[in-house]
Amino acid sequence: MSDQPALPLLFTPLTLRGLTLKNRIVVSPMSQYSAVNGEPTDWHLVHLGKFAMGGAGVVFCEETSVSERSRKTYDCPGIYTEGQVRAWRRITDFIQGQGAIAAMQLGHAGRKVATRAPWDGFAPLGEQDAANGRPPWAGIAPSPIPFKEGALVPKEMDADDIRRVIALHVDAAKRTRDAGFGILEIHGAHGYIIQQFLSPITNHRKDGYGGDIQGRMRFGLELMEAVREAWPAELPLFFRASCVDGRGGIWSLDDTVVLARELKARGVDVIDCSSGGIEGPLTLHLVPRVPGYHVPFAERIRKDAAMPTMAVGLITEAHQAEGYLQAGQCDLVALAREMMWNPNWPTHAAAALGMDKPHEQLPRPYAWWLQKREDVRRISQA
Repeated sequence: MSDQPALPLLFTPLTLRGLTLKNRIVVSPMSQYSAVNGEPTDWHLVHLGKFAMGGAGVVFCEETSVSERSRKTYDCPGIYTEGQVRAWRRITDFIQGQGAIAAMQLGHAGRKVATRAPWDGFAPLGEQDAANGRPPWAGIAPSPIPFKEGALVPKEMDADDIRRVIALHVDAAKRTRDAGFGILEIHGAHGYIIQQFLSPITNHRKDGYGGDIQGRMRFGLELMEAVREAWPAELPLFFRASCVDGRGGIWSLDDTVVLARELKARGVDVIDCSSGGIEGPLTLHLVPRVPGYHVPFAERIRKDAAMPTMAVGLITEAHQAEGYLQAGQCDLVALAREMMWNPNWPTHAAAALGMDKPHEQLPRPYAWWLQKREDVRRISQA
């Protein structure tokens, strides 16, 4: 019988299709508004690279657009040109050289295009922006409803538009693989185009892509079918969902369970659980901001849709994250702002959970020196 303590679940490998994650710690997508002509820069290399060095199992890049005109801002990244593929490849090579999996999140802002950055309130671009070389443009959406006052009215999508947006996601999925990513996530939350179809607030269509929940899911499900076919069968496909949203809970957790079951049937491997976005802030302000506030959503979907889930939202402590996994509430834990505060969070978590030689979560040029410091301390205290 081994005397070795059981490995914490947080640091237990997880296999999804043909890919094995070294641990259950995920760096969640964090938009930086720092791309140039849609290309990630040295900022992104350092921003994302330090999380891989810190010991995370999966490092997501930020929400990345499938086309130039589907970006939220002029400073959002894309993956619709070969130059962008090359720029991302430089980053994924580094991430995966540190033993992490590089993950892509593809998005299409739909009606939420042509804005300023969040620190400018996501204000719609206007005349002053146009004078500075950044004119606004109209988006596309299931129905011609602007996302806020001052925004241009989006074009109501016809059948050709629907086919084109699906084709853009397929092309982006192929480029994602060429760029060296091992996980692909489609952004179906936070008020972007898939959620615009899902929500009765933004989808007033009278055709087969509107009406009841089956009609409103149709666009997203067709898109995911096409992406799953284009994405390698041995690699996992994630879907980010706003599990609840809307005034009075107009999109409910029950609805998300229905959606998750349909996505699972179409080859989606993990539901990434978030909330909100159709109106108001990116995440629904009615969800109390308590530690792990999306975990109950992940737990319910994991149980009722019988598929893996990922939880995000004020997960900051090692024992907190381990507790969610031990309780069977989710399969992966994702951190964003806590990683900004402490990019070596996985190493500190390993120490907090009592793992032997937690420094070994770091690259050898760090781990060796830190272990030497611990050896000196141990000798001095003997």
